[in-house]
Amino acid sequence: MAWRRGRAGGGHPVACARVSTVLVFVLVYIAMACGTVPGLRLDRTGAALVGAIALVATGTLSTAAAWQAIDVGTLGLLFGLMVVSAQFRLGGFYTALTRWLATRPMSPARLLLELVLTVGALSALLTNDVVCLAIAPVLVDACVRRGLDPVPFLLGLAAAANVGSAATLIGNPQNMLIGQSLQLSFAGYLLDGCVPAVLGLLATWWILARAYRGRFERPLAPGAPADRAFDRRQTGKGLAVLGMLVLGLLTCPLPREVQALLAAGIVLSSRRTATREMLALVDWQLLVLFAGLFVVNHAFQQAGHAAAAFASLRDAGIDLGEPAVLFATSALGANLISNVPLTMLLLPVAEHPQAGAILALATTLAGNLLLPGSIANLIVVEQARVLGVQPRDRGWAATHLRTGVPISAATLAIAGLWLWARS
Repeated sequence: MAWRRGRAGGGHPVACARVSTVLVFVLVYIAMACGTVPGLRLDRTGAALVGAIALVATGTLSTAAAWQAIDVGTLGLLFGLMVVSAQFRLGGFYTALTRWLATRPMSPARLLLELVLTVGALSALLTNDVVCLAIAPVLVDACVRRGLDPVPFLLGLAAAANVGSAATLIGNPQNMLIGQSLQLSFAGYLLDGCVPAVLGLLATWWILARAYRGRFERPLAPGAPADRAFDRRQTGKGLAVLGMLVLGLLTCPLPREVQALLAAGIVLSSRRTATREMLALVDWQLLVLFAGLFVVNHAFQQAGHAAAAFASLRDAGIDLGEPAVLFATSALGANLISNVPLTMLLLPVAEHPQAGAILALATTLAGNLLLPGSIANLIVVEQARVLGVQPRDRGWAATHLRTGVPISAATLAIAGLWLWARS
């Protein structure tokens, strides 16, 4: 306790604690920006966890304070939705749906449109990362069998997952965090998110269809089929649980995290699927990342560094409380340090009535700008590489940039105009 309290007049332990807080915060956010800690095989999740451990080990935060810093409601909501998504993966729903789309007789442009709209709708209700992980390998297999280049469809998958997830407060992790932290109404946010998401999906399709017009065909050697047998009963159970959950989120006064956990409990109560198999599909890495960042950001704010930084920016004429400034900062920062860490950083200044919608839309839609801007992008590209799919004349980063820039610009413009019209 002496280490944390120091002496009257500002003792050495207090100064050391403040320095350690800043040092840990800076190193963790460097890892968020770079993806790893330079010189170590420590990824974003590992950096956040080690940072939280360091704060407790140095006495900057007590163990109790660190636990209290973790937003259990957000983690509960995220975990519950992951379990519901796992039900669809185990039931073969994503595989069957993707194959049904890809095997119907239609033009490549029409297939791309239906894929973008379908993925967007799924990502609004099921976390976008899970949708990408489940659909990407099946989509590659289906495209190869039709003699189509998988690249534009994979780009459409990633972009649509990002754009569609912006429609609701459960579409992606940062939206869940924003909704929980700012206590936003699920139904109320739909008015802010749905219109930009739907128009953004159409813009995404149009940009990709024009970019690849006349270049959709590409003969590739078929690989191993991505199979997960379709189980009608398992999928039906998942659809029923998801339907009840969405209805509850719209009408039930129970906290969102409680409803999501109830849905997870129903899914886990199965006579056919082992709990171990279901929980193996939960993204524990993401949950640990959230927990670590909660602790690191809490220590930084508790020490007064965040308030001082925001005050300095205001003195310099940059007021993050202003909607336009917050929108621009969210869009740019999401590509610098990733959307979830940025959201946690900006939540203390989210005081404007539209701040929640601004953060949710800007951080999500900006994820299409650069390849590392969204985990969904990285998941799709990694799946493609595993299956031996590469763009024709350039690497994935440059290929993504060619369509990612106009898609981000168009969707952010749509969202900005919509929020301005509703202000």
